[in-house]
Amino acid sequence: MTKFEVPVREEVGAENKTIFDNLKSALGFVPNLYAVLAYSDTGLGRYLQFQNGKTSLSNKEKEVINLVVSQVNGCRYCQSAHTVIAKMNGFNDQQILEIRSGEASFDNRLDALAKLTFAISSTRGNPDKTLIDRFMAAGYTSGSLVDLVLAIADKIVMNYLHKITEVAIDFPEAPVMVTENA
Repeated sequence: MTKFEVPVREEVGAENKTIFDNLKSALGFVPNLYAVLAYSDTGLGRYLQFQNGKTSLSNKEKEVINLVVSQVNGCRYCQSAHTVIAKMNGFNDQQILEIRSGEASFDNRLDALAKLTFAISSTRGNPDKTLIDRFMAAGYTSGSLVDLVLAIADKIVMNYLHKITEVAIDFPEAPVMVTENA
């Protein structure tokens, strides 16, 4: 069975070495899942450009999406990484678990986002239209809906990559939820 090792700086191309240096400077380390993207000479740079692209969504909203999609896809790595990032964006442990379940009862706007994200992710793009109406009524726009779908796609890439490579989780592990989907 193929085992995926986490490439280190000395094993990646010149462009990826620069990105590794930037990640280490910004984060203090190169997350294992980002390092795996460096197996491709262009994959890490392309992914980071996509992930960091302009969006109408706030960092808090992006974390809602990241947590919901990672829960739907059962990606323990991304659940763990985004639990840390969600806390950095002001969410507490209870809120994070609720978000992972596809709800955010503590905030009507985020609740509409979480519910639609869950529906889109779990139905592979076929949510109940009332959830789209609720999303729009919460103040989101058609542009926000496009940005939501792009954010879901971003997270699916990493969820799938981790499930395929099974590299070690290098963040504090998020609690396992009884509704775990994978």
